[in-house]
Amino acid sequence: MTDTTANHFLEVNKIDSFYSQIQALDGIDLFIDKGEIVTLIGSNGAGKSTTLKSISGQVRPKKGSIIFEGKEITKNQAHQTALLGIAQVPEGRRIFPRLSVRENLQIGAFSVKDKNVIAERIERVFTYFPRLKERLNQKGGTMSGGEQQMLAIGRALMMKPKLLMLDEPSMGLAPIIVEQIFDIIKEMNKEGMTILLVEQNAYQALQIADRGYVIQTGQIVLNGKGGELMKNEQVREAYLA
Repeated sequence: MTDTTANHFLEVNKIDSFYSQIQALDGIDLFIDKGEIVTLIGSNGAGKSTTLKSISGQVRPKKGSIIFEGKEITKNQAHQTALLGIAQVPEGRRIFPRLSVRENLQIGAFSVKDKNVIAERIERVFTYFPRLKERLNQKGGTMSGGEQQMLAIGRALMMKPKLLMLDEPSMGLAPIIVEQIFDIIKEMNKEGMTILLVEQNAYQALQIADRGYVIQTGQIVLNGKGGELMKNEQVREAYLA
């Protein structure tokens, strides 16, 4: 799947990122090729979310570079990166609880002016999440955790992203709902969506990932194919036990 002779779809080159004076990322290197599912696993505080935020423009790296489709986006603001086709589903979902499902989805298409296009994209979201159609006029905050996660992913899909970044999509969800969410992630990928998945549920993530990276204290310490990492003794002891 990986063509080493070509530029990668996304390249993160030795980035250092900070929160105030506290260093969160130390020389992170990773890449994603078009059509892949790549997962980033690690413990709490390892730097997983900061990596996504650095890519999406919410955190600006102090060193290194981020290249998307051959263009450097390291210094982009978050809305500029979103317009290029990178969408992030944040940890904890962060939907608008007082707005309806329809209004949450419409906000996801903030840059689209054509109402017909917005309507078409909402219908597209319903192909993945038919339950949202049943809840169209319901306020987001009154839905279950699983439904809110579906809404958060649906809102990101409204931008018609080229790269979808998911931050802990299984967090706080019942096992049966986790299975549904991961089935939908696989379905989106089969239809051509490139996905960067941050997950504490390493077993679930590595099962569906083409490749994975293991991050510890802001550094990549291991990488490889999903199946290979599942068999790695260090990964098994730390994340799969």
